[in-house]
Amino acid sequence: MSFITEDFLLQSDFAKKLYHGFAANLPIIDYHNHLPPNEIAQNRVFENISQAWLKGDHYKWRAMRAFGINEKYITGNASDKEKFLKWAETVPYTVRNPLYHWTHLELKRYFDIDELLTPDNAEAVYEATSEKLKTSEYHTQGLLQQKKVEYLCTTDDPTDSLEHHKHIADNNINPSTYPTFRPDKAYAVENGGAYLEFLRLMASVTNSEINTYDDLIAALEQRVDYFHTTGCRLADHGLEQLYYFETADVNCDSIFKKIISKKTLSTKEIHVFKSTTLLLLCRMYHKKGWAQQFHLGPIRNNNKRLLNQLGPDTGFDSIGDFSQARALSGFLNDLDGTDQLAKTILYNLHPAQNEVFATMAGNFNDGTVKGKVQYGSAWWFLDQKDGMEKQINTLSNMGLLSSFVGMLTDSRSFLSFPRHEYFRRILCNLIGQDVENGELPADEKWLGKIVSDICYYNAKAYFGL
Repeated sequence: MSFITEDFLLQSDFAKKLYHGFAANLPIIDYHNHLPPNEIAQNRVFENISQAWLKGDHYKWRAMRAFGINEKYITGNASDKEKFLKWAETVPYTVRNPLYHWTHLELKRYFDIDELLTPDNAEAVYEATSEKLKTSEYHTQGLLQQKKVEYLCTTDDPTDSLEHHKHIADNNINPSTYPTFRPDKAYAVENGGAYLEFLRLMASVTNSEINTYDDLIAALEQRVDYFHTTGCRLADHGLEQLYYFETADVNCDSIFKKIISKKTLSTKEIHVFKSTTLLLLCRMYHKKGWAQQFHLGPIRNNNKRLLNQLGPDTGFDSIGDFSQARALSGFLNDLDGTDQLAKTILYNLHPAQNEVFATMAGNFNDGTVKGKVQYGSAWWFLDQKDGMEKQINTLSNMGLLSSFVGMLTDSRSFLSFPRHEYFRRILCNLIGQDVENGELPADEKWLGKIVSDICYYNAKAYFGL
């Protein structure tokens, strides 16, 4: 019996009409992901399903560890096939975790495998999927085209040459792939030697000397200009929290001197440097007409023993309980006060702060752009059915769901694009349920347009694509 049916997650007739009639066949605009642009440009061929599906996926890694799978079969030296068989052993026990839905949705949509993954069929699934991945339709470009991905925005360091984006553009490769400016390393002064190495690299790519704070800002502006000429229209920032100081008894000139002298910075100096540098960057974005994103709230690398063994981004991050509202208000006010607040998307990781972020976004919508400041989609640990429903309900209650720019994958996997389908089904089901309850009129054309806008058209207009 099929698990991923035509009406998966759609619990009313009206929800089915909305999804199948207005959402299902729309193209995808994935405006935030971590896909490697070189693999798109080179049209990478995956040797097997493990390379396409398990490598780099810390969601799956966390689940396997929780199930008691030895690290050898997760990030260790086991063969790709052995790793897949261990993942298949884990899958039946991911019940009620979003991985259970995602796994079977991806097997169905990409490989037309309509059976539940278990140890009994794991070897057959491994062979069948790996064989398909060798064909041109399943190379990276083909995988994206299968899912009607129209626009793709990767996440890129300021020092990146963007040569792969240029190759994609010059050769008219689909989908259109644009860089996103991610300058986290530019203000990560708490990282000591790593920060000095970043300064050396920035000096090299800008062909300049960076001996003062003004030199740093000039170099960053040069890179913003360069990214803009390569099609970039988005910036992104990942932080525990924003910081804001109306006045401070330290300044970035003196802080920068301490940095290059390898002197220890105080916590306040670190925060002032981050805040000041970010505000200057945000004014650059506004000047270029970009949109800016702020992903706020994770506490990273919690397990020091395994961080030392495996490195960062291997599945040891979690939700942090940082204070957000006061500094976020001051930061956005500073930019708005000089009319230099760019289009902004705010993402929270702590679910208790849904309403904080949604109402903060509403403070800075000024009528100049539809949905100028957005309460962003459910992110990371909240990127699942319950989290998406809560984000949609919060935005509906506190703002305008109809102005929402919709979903993104935030993924490193070329097989993750059914997450857009997952979101679209959840959205249609919620609206359909309201109709069934008599809380919205059964106007298919009107509600269908709102669904279409959220799933595609709002993002296309907002990002100027």
